[in-house]
Formats: sequence, structure tokens, C-alpha cells
Amino acid sequence: MASVFDDKQSRRIEAVYLTPDIVRQRAQLLEALALQPGECVVDLGCGPGLLALEMAHQVEPEGAVQCIDSSDSMLALAKRRCDGLPQVHVRGGDVAALPYSDRSFDVAVCTQVYEYVPEVDRALAELHRVLKPGARAAVMDTDWESCVWNSSDALRMRRVIEAWDSHCPHPQLPRTLAARLRSVGFVRVRVEAIPLINDTYHPETFSAGVIPALAGYAAKHGLVPRAEVDAWVADLQALGERGEYFFSLNRYLFCAQKPER
Repeated sequence: MASVFDDKQSRRIEAVYLTPDIVRQRAQLLEALALQPGECVVDLGCGPGLLALEMAHQVEPEGAVQCIDSSDSMLALAKRRCDGLPQVHVRGGDVAALPYSDRSFDVAVCTQVYEYVPEVDRALAELHRVLKPGARAAVMDTDWESCVWNSSDALRMRRVIEAWDSHCPHPQLPRTLAARLRSVGFVRVRVEAIPLINDTYHPETFSAGVIPALAGYAAKHGLVPRAEVDAWVADLQALGERGEYFFSLNRYLFCAQKPER
């Protein structure tokens, strides 16, 4: 999988991941993982290393966290964040061709990655391959059609969201992810929605943080005229000033297990 993030984009994503919204999401993910000291974990698409850092403290002193990402800029952030933690190992890699031996890990986690992978079924098969019998996996992805975003122009809002759908190969992956996990051999697959809700416009929220990404993508690729994109952004800010801002988006967390035998 080719890298999709340059240094500026990686920094912007890191800032979004540091918002209280995503801090709470990470806490929910960690609760679902129920990591134990001594476990060996693989973080597929580790991004800036925020989750890896927290997992490392939960599996110490004898456990380990292996991290891969396809983006050099993300890897640099993760290495810097986890510097000094000998139980964390960060390297470049492709989630569709994992550089690990069969049956290597007790736990695997992959958040907001598989929707970007063209060969997603191959990647899920690789996930299954590197897990030990009985090991567990947690996968999180987003379906932007679950988005509820107040706007003074609903049709313009829809055009921006539809433009964003084209930024990855599988924009509605959660709809088929449970079946895909079962098809490569996972059992006990369960799913829960993790909503992100902002009822105010504030720079330290998830929605405010992703507005530049949606606006920039739509305008850069000519999917929505720049003037229309600028009007969309201005409208959201105006709604915030009037106390009429509202945003909700579902992320979907899939937990699964590799069979004991």
C-alpha cells in the first residue's frame, strides 16, 4: 500500500488524534482489547504512535508492541513518540504483505487503515496469518454515510461528503467487514458503533480538525468548485457562531478471534 500522507498531512492527522474526541475513542478501543502484561501486540498502520504508546505501558514489562506503517512521516512521529521504550518496535511495512512470521502475535489492532487498502481481503488474510491460535483482533473503520452534519445547504454538504468518499478505495468498508473477517477464518466477530459527536464548533474537536482535509481534497481534485468549498467552510463556522453547529459520525469497532485450532 503506497503512502498517502506527507509531513504536513501527518502533522494535521496527529493533531486530530490528540483531540478529546479521539482520546476517548482510544480509551474505548483499549478497553475492548483488554491487554494483559506480557502480551505481544501488532499495531497495523500505527500512524503517529499514540495507540502504540498506550499499549506499550499495558503489556510491560515482558510484552512487546510491533508497529508498521507505510508513511515515512508517520513512522518518524511514532519513533519519536515511543523513543526510549524498548518494548516498542517501529518499521515500515504493508498491511497486505506483513513482514512477520505465522502465529507471531497475541493481539492485533488496525484502526482507520483497511479502508485505504485496495486488496483488503488479502490484508485481512495476512492479519489472520500472523496471529496465534486463539488470539484476538480489533479493527476500526468509518462509513462517512453515517455522518450527520448540520448545514444551511444540505445538497452542498452532500456533494462535499460524496467527494470525500473517493479519497479511499473502500469508503463503506464497515458494511462488509464482519463478513470479510469471517471469510478469512475469524470467529466470534462482534461489532459496536463508536459515535463522534460535536455540538459546538471548536478547534479541539474531531469535526473541526477534519474540515480542512475534506475541503482541501474536494477542491484539489476538482470534485467541488473552490468557491463552493469555501462557502461550505464559512457556513459551518457561521453555524458555530450562532450556536447551531452539530456533527455526528460513527466509527465501527470489530472485535474477532482466531480459532484455537
